[in-house]
Amino acid sequence: MLNRPVRALLATSCIKKVIVLGQAPERLRDVLPCGPGVDVRESGPTIASTIRALCDDPSTPWPLLITTADHALLEPAMVEEICAAADSVDVAIGVVERRALMRRLPNTRRTWIRFRGGAYTGANLFALRSAAVAPAVELWRSVEQDRKKGWRIVSAIGPGTLVGALLRLLSLNEVLARAGKRVGLSLKAVRLDNPLAGIDIDKPEDHALVEDILAGRA
Repeated sequence: MLNRPVRALLATSCIKKVIVLGQAPERLRDVLPCGPGVDVRESGPTIASTIRALCDDPSTPWPLLITTADHALLEPAMVEEICAAADSVDVAIGVVERRALMRRLPNTRRTWIRFRGGAYTGANLFALRSAAVAPAVELWRSVEQDRKKGWRIVSAIGPGTLVGALLRLLSLNEVLARAGKRVGLSLKAVRLDNPLAGIDIDKPEDHALVEDILAGRA
């Protein structure tokens, strides 16, 4: 599972180096592609704390693209798409629109956050321009334990934004603009063309679904 996203990243023109961060790095090195393009390090206890440590490390090479080890359907085209869209903003967040994914996999269950104009699930792809994104990482850290509960994430931006989202008065990018204003950064959602970017592996049935997709059965 880990090899698939690593190889997808290495196959793109916009990624020069892959840093794999895990809580047991010694268990990962032997199963990953070897070479100067892959570096394996120990992570922090959570995703947000790990990214914040990268922001604080002066040796971190910027910009960064963050993805997760369970993004087994990651493809080079998805990576190129978000990298191309991230040039003009501090933080670009990959998302998949519900109707697109439901057309492809009508029985899949995802976490959806609804806005004016559509409902979206995350694609586990985040493009970060520089260490200046630390305030956005802190905002993420404040809701990390609730990342599967969309209303709690939106409520962290402010009660007015929560009401606007619940009533479908605000689009996704309008909510992100408010979040960016709060932390002094520019944030943008990137709606990815391939709906399979919204599939990761959180539980055994996800693993079975991904195996079926790769085998052409789903």
